[in-house]
Amino acid sequence: MRRADRLFDIIQALRTAKKPTTAAALAEQLEVTVRTIYRDIATLQARRVPIEGAAGIGYMLRRGFDLPPLMFTEDEIEAIAVAMRMLRRTGDRGLHAAARSVLSKVTSALPDALREHLAAPPVFVSRQGAPAPVNADLAAIRAAIRDERKLALAYGDGKGERTQRVIWPIAIAYYAESTLICAWCELRDDFRHFRADRILDCDILEEKFPVRGKVLFARWQDRFVEADPRLP
Repeated sequence: MRRADRLFDIIQALRTAKKPTTAAALAEQLEVTVRTIYRDIATLQARRVPIEGAAGIGYMLRRGFDLPPLMFTEDEIEAIAVAMRMLRRTGDRGLHAAARSVLSKVTSALPDALREHLAAPPVFVSRQGAPAPVNADLAAIRAAIRDERKLALAYGDGKGERTQRVIWPIAIAYYAESTLICAWCELRDDFRHFRADRILDCDILEEKFPVRGKVLFARWQDRFVEADPRLP
């Protein structure tokens, strides 16, 4: 690990810590010696990073300190590039737009050498993926999940039969072949998975879930994801 990366990681570790962190704990996390951590802390303090504490007691980062804009390693740059390109495969137009915005913001903040690496990384991600749904606004559904609001759906099953549902959406599952809305279905009184491309109409209701979304999500995970990551 380059020293610059290690200094950044020390700041990140102290930034997220809820109590003073000892040099020994930092050394174990970063796989270096305690003496190295002492030297790095002294270097950061000399550069006016507001680290408070002392050897044997622990270190804390003073509240309100913010990092300088974006310090990424080349591996992290490639991870961003792959992740943003994989979003093209979800069929979620809102996420596509968000990914382009993220890439633009990250690219503009990087030094020239890393900017070129992000623009033309040595990776390839195929464009093949789930079709974008015609009638379902996935961005609106993601908002309903965050707000814990019910959805009224007109849904066509594999046989072409149309049903009306009121569901409590708790997650979206993205697969190469389809995008699924994972929800509690009032009609079936159970969890169900709805293909986004089979949604014929969708309205967000004012009515909230009677159960917290994170509770439902945990139950759904225990029942489906842990047993079979492909879902039923």
